[in-house]
Amino acid sequence: MATVHNWHLGRDMEYQHPGGAYERQFAAVFNINRCIACQTCTMACKSTWTHSPGQELMWWNNVETKPYGGYPSGWDVRTLALLEQANPAGQVWQAAPGDDSAPYGRFDGQTVFEAAPAGERVLGFIPEEADWKAPNRYEDHATAAPAAGVSLPEHTGWFFYLARICNHCSYPACLAACPRNAIYKRPEDGIVLVDQERCRGYRKCVEACPYKKTMYRPTTRVTEKCIACYPRIEGTDPLTNGEPMETRCMTACVGKIRLQGLVEVGDDGVWIEDPNHPLYYLVHEERVALPLYPQFGTQPNVYYIPPRWVPRNYLHQMFGPGVDHAIDAYTRPSRRLLAVLQLFRATQQIVFSFDVEEGSKLGEINVGGEPLEIFDDVVVGFDRNGKEIVRVRVEDPLVERPTKLNSI
Repeated sequence: MATVHNWHLGRDMEYQHPGGAYERQFAAVFNINRCIACQTCTMACKSTWTHSPGQELMWWNNVETKPYGGYPSGWDVRTLALLEQANPAGQVWQAAPGDDSAPYGRFDGQTVFEAAPAGERVLGFIPEEADWKAPNRYEDHATAAPAAGVSLPEHTGWFFYLARICNHCSYPACLAACPRNAIYKRPEDGIVLVDQERCRGYRKCVEACPYKKTMYRPTTRVTEKCIACYPRIEGTDPLTNGEPMETRCMTACVGKIRLQGLVEVGDDGVWIEDPNHPLYYLVHEERVALPLYPQFGTQPNVYYIPPRWVPRNYLHQMFGPGVDHAIDAYTRPSRRLLAVLQLFRATQQIVFSFDVEEGSKLGEINVGGEPLEIFDDVVVGFDRNGKEIVRVRVEDPLVERPTKLNSI
């Protein structure tokens, strides 16, 4: 076992392997406030990677309805229940925002590693076969027609959509649990992959991953998972002339909820300070994007801007104690934040840095009884070589259609 620093928890923890020194880390920010559950991301991934025999129930990307839905069913509530059972009333935070090594305070509970039963490396479970049957089971379709009728669950007027992929965690539970050392993180970008020549299908990774994003394929009897479209990350897609490109699920997003990037990481696992990197800015400078269930302890690298309308106690459990600040920052965005939010889905190339050119004042809106000035600033995105690749204004441009319309 090695001692590693988990900055999501604000403390050190024990992990199966030493923390790796990665050149960069694959990461992304999802803005849940914009997600409409169109499943375009889901089908973009499905049609690219998991459309073959044995992959029928395999969805590397899914969008589920919260609080009720989940793929597989109950993936998060079952893990939360196991942690509570292992550490009754002890899963608590000391919320005291600090520097980049502890931005949300300190988690004093147990992670899936620390709560593991004797003889096991990770606390987890293997979902039943029925739990994998559909990505939106019980959400969008009926499964029975009782003669006496049914009562639908009540959510007192709120719900939201949660888009999920593999988090390519800094301390993956799947990697820690694999007895064959068949799972690894690439040193150049931190993407978590499965060596299918070494995998023997023991499914310890399926049991361990608290997000249930490693999946067993019965026809080949090995594990498969999201590969972060690494050929696109490597720049082998001809569309970008060798430059790194975002994944299929990111580029297909019609709701413009996703922004993907590659961040630099120090030997201690903390992101290297880079306030002009859009992801660093959103996660560390503004702290408007938060990790999903940070208390699991895997240090996931997909971050979420939490939905504004959801009860705070639910969001505290899902995203940790940084929720209140994140929603305040998003509801009343700074001038710079409002500009950076325009970068979501503005280009298929990966943005490595940005700049904001100040524009004229557009007007004022009322937010929570206070005026908020809006400016027509321009955000400019640059590639890894500092070349400009995208330029977006805060105010949408007005486009007039030609008087002669196309016809069929």
